[in-house]
Amino acid sequence: MLSPFENHIANGGEKLLGNASSIKRRPDGRVYVSGQMQRHVLFSAVDRLNELDPLKSDTFVSNGDGISNYVERDLRSDMGGFMHPSKGDYSGRRIAPLSVTPAVAKESSEVGRDLLVRLKVSQDEDAKVQALATKEVSQSDLMHMNFFLDISSLGISKAFKYEKSFNVEKKYFKHTTEEERQRRANLYLNATKSMNDYANQARNAVSGEPQEVIIVFDSILSRKASRYFTAETQERKNILEELDDRKATYFMGDDKGELSVFHAYKAAMIFLNSKENSLYDPSNGAEPITFAKAFGRE
Repeated sequence: MLSPFENHIANGGEKLLGNASSIKRRPDGRVYVSGQMQRHVLFSAVDRLNELDPLKSDTFVSNGDGISNYVERDLRSDMGGFMHPSKGDYSGRRIAPLSVTPAVAKESSEVGRDLLVRLKVSQDEDAKVQALATKEVSQSDLMHMNFFLDISSLGISKAFKYEKSFNVEKKYFKHTTEEERQRRANLYLNATKSMNDYANQARNAVSGEPQEVIIVFDSILSRKASRYFTAETQERKNILEELDDRKATYFMGDDKGELSVFHAYKAAMIFLNSKENSLYDPSNGAEPITFAKAFGRE
């Protein structure tokens, strides 16, 4: 998707020049927001949406610095993955079904500096406590960003059985009901249009909500559509032709045109929740089991 950022330092870098906050830029002059920050913003949106959902039950979104292995309850654990120290046969690693790209400006950015002054007017305080600082601000950027969700791993784990160092069997464990997997897919899709909690923007209302979007429901794990908004006319045509050939379903929206982002998301949500569709389930309808029990931690 493409999102306009105005007067922002959505992902600040290190203070390389003393008391001057710098904005992250690529060598070509385009500012960017790291993938780590993109995941943080997305899970913040998932958290808000989950708290408002009457069907959330005992699910929650853990802090990024304390991710559990409660895949059945913790949405960050399920969609964001984790790495825990292994003990015995316990698999303490989960590859994230949710992945992102950094948000990158489509064009070279115009970056300026803003002077910050902290004034002290009390006569009881030493004049030396006056504070001066500068921060870099990017004037206006159309940010290109992408999000992916691997449905085959949503609420599901894959395990391998070994005999004499040979992999002889593969098995899938399901950790939630199909209804809960569907609910999490809905939360993910809704969260991508609610990107707002960027770093250094607590008091500046920078919005990462999309101005243009293409939402793809694909029959394979493909990321080729992520090139769409950076491609020329012929490449765009070829990308859509390839999606059509394998009967992928996609929805496009542009707030500058008649078919808006709102309409694209509305149509995508109707498609996702249609009774004619279901999420791919490699476990073949297995009964839900906790991650800890499936991997011998209980």
